[in-house]
Amino acid sequence: MPPLTTRTSIGVLGCADIAVRRALPAIKESPCHLVAVASRTQEKAARVAARFDRKAVSGYARILEMSDVDAVYIPLPNSEHAQWAHRALSAGKHVLIEKPAVTTADAARALVSLAEEHGLVVMENFAFLHHPQYEQARSLVSSGCIGEIRSFSGAFGIPPADYAGIKYQPDLCGGSLWEVGCYPVRAAQEYLEPPLQVLGASLEFDSERSVDIAGATLLRDGRGVVAHCSFGFVHSYRSTYDIWGSAGRLVLDWAFTPSRDARPVLRLQQKDRETRYVAAAADQFVGVMTAFCDAARDPRSRPAHPRALVRQADLMAQLRSRALTQH
Repeated sequence: MPPLTTRTSIGVLGCADIAVRRALPAIKESPCHLVAVASRTQEKAARVAARFDRKAVSGYARILEMSDVDAVYIPLPNSEHAQWAHRALSAGKHVLIEKPAVTTADAARALVSLAEEHGLVVMENFAFLHHPQYEQARSLVSSGCIGEIRSFSGAFGIPPADYAGIKYQPDLCGGSLWEVGCYPVRAAQEYLEPPLQVLGASLEFDSERSVDIAGATLLRDGRGVVAHCSFGFVHSYRSTYDIWGSAGRLVLDWAFTPSRDARPVLRLQQKDRETRYVAAAADQFVGVMTAFCDAARDPRSRPAHPRALVRQADLMAQLRSRALTQH
């Protein structure tokens, strides 16, 4: 296990767009210390690393051999997550994996078991859970302002993009469920009680590319509270969820991907009035990097992360299986 230090030293496996735009700048603003950036080619690694004045490494395996790297962030294609997370944990590195971390419950349990064996943390990157508006929403619901929760509704849709992109490649585990559907499904678990039952699920496929481009699922917990989640790649942009209770309804209109300068509005609807709460501006990627580094330094803050990773992987696999059965 890497020694506890005041700052966790991180290496990044891959130069994906999300890493370059959001994660790498956030690492530099967090308690973490960015050491190196790896890519399959030295040229690409050098180009990205130069922007952050850090070391460039050719080949992902080499960064796992670096003694000054305590942890790694993995923003590789979805199909590569399990393999490289396993190798990183085996090399004694804490691991933060871009969502979706893995695509099967067995893979999730295997990573968690390996992390526990080596005294490490493995964590899935759902940055929206580390924005101030999330804590504000949880606090409002806990205060009883909407009464007892009756249902959850979440949606994340984005317009069509370059069909050559990774998200449209089924062999790389692309598709709308893994790329955007995972967000409302993950958010629903914050308000419903586990375990959740998949009542129904559907996926719409692009026949030319054999990849899902839209879908929906209906979930239910043991109390009978239901969650409806919809998602897709063929939509106008929408990133929202709301919790409907016996005494009111709380709506987050920009729930999953607010920009770092945005001040998202939470709308509390009660009877004939609406109260608006403006969340503080924040970079949610700095928040998730800070949480990851805290977990790397302090074992007491770790347990929730692997539990959430396994729960999410299990639920996503169940609903995909249900959708494919009905397709």
